[in-house]
Amino acid sequence: MKETASHYFARGNTARGAHFLYESAYQGLNRLFVLQGPSGTGKSTIIRGLADSLLERGLHVQCFHSPLRPDELDGIIATDLRVGIIDEQASGGVSGIEAGETIFFDFVDALDLSRLSAEQRNMLDELHKRFPAAYSEALEGYGAALRIHDDWEKYYIESLDFAKCDQIVWELMEDLFAGQPQGAPGVTRHLFFGAATPKGAFDFIPDLTASLRRRIFIKGRPGSGKSTMLKKLAAGAEMNGVQVQVFHCGLDPHSLDMLIFPELSTAIFDSTAPHEYFPEREGDEILDVYERAMTPGTDETYADELAAIKSLYSAKMKEATGHLAEAEAIDAQLKALHTAATDFSIVDGLRSQLFAELEHSLAEVSDK
Repeated sequence: MKETASHYFARGNTARGAHFLYESAYQGLNRLFVLQGPSGTGKSTIIRGLADSLLERGLHVQCFHSPLRPDELDGIIATDLRVGIIDEQASGGVSGIEAGETIFFDFVDALDLSRLSAEQRNMLDELHKRFPAAYSEALEGYGAALRIHDDWEKYYIESLDFAKCDQIVWELMEDLFAGQPQGAPGVTRHLFFGAATPKGAFDFIPDLTASLRRRIFIKGRPGSGKSTMLKKLAAGAEMNGVQVQVFHCGLDPHSLDMLIFPELSTAIFDSTAPHEYFPEREGDEILDVYERAMTPGTDETYADELAAIKSLYSAKMKEATGHLAEAEAIDAQLKALHTAATDFSIVDGLRSQLFAELEHSLAEVSDK
């Protein structure tokens, strides 16, 4: 049965600030529809409606979710049509996204603040001031948590046998790439499979790997070389002309958490908290880096120190998540006021234009 949707994030609330991967995720499009304007003016609802329309026709849709509200969409790609739709505000800007044709839809004109009372407009101004502060506190909290995590890693890095890690990478490259036709450098896409959200860590790993024949679950500890191994494997795939999807860590986008090789129907990923999974079907296997490359007894040697630092890390992550929840609540109030000020007759006109453009793209594909 053909899968009809794939789910990703291409922006993250990370320890290094708001981080965007749309330039890579949206590469190779024939057409790009860009929705401009503030939240609450119907953009996400329209994107969802376009996705549903495509899915009803049996077309594959790539769905890009909001890390502030994972049930909402920041954008979609109609895979077979090579058409992307994106909320410019949520994507951090589209200047770096290359497409054959880019069409802008301006929702700003639909926002009429005169529809609001003086009290509501004052509240809107106040919320606009409060949101950046709350959001910055959340990102600063994630930054502090990452620094604690770095200290956590040091205990294991000192006990790691790097030669054994290299041996594991060599074995994986032989296993995955040996015998593959040598072609041009592979196409690499950079994405997130999960995100830090107001309700905690959230991921789409089960959905993204459900149809793959093989899944390699990497087990280990912080600092056991998992991300470095994945970076070396991604580089090996590119050199061997193997297509790879590179999934960055939602907390630290400089680290990698998963690779998917579509042509090999294989995923290899960091299967530790907060995205910990276990084999459950044929084709699943565990790669335990702690057992293969770490000095035996490391957990026991530093048990007290590790327990203390893990507790500190968990507390800081909980604090940061609380600030993100506060930011989301402020944003929800902003969105509600924008919705109250929106002229939806204008929005309906923009929706009709978007659907007409999509029908045009469908017709072009059908004619070929």
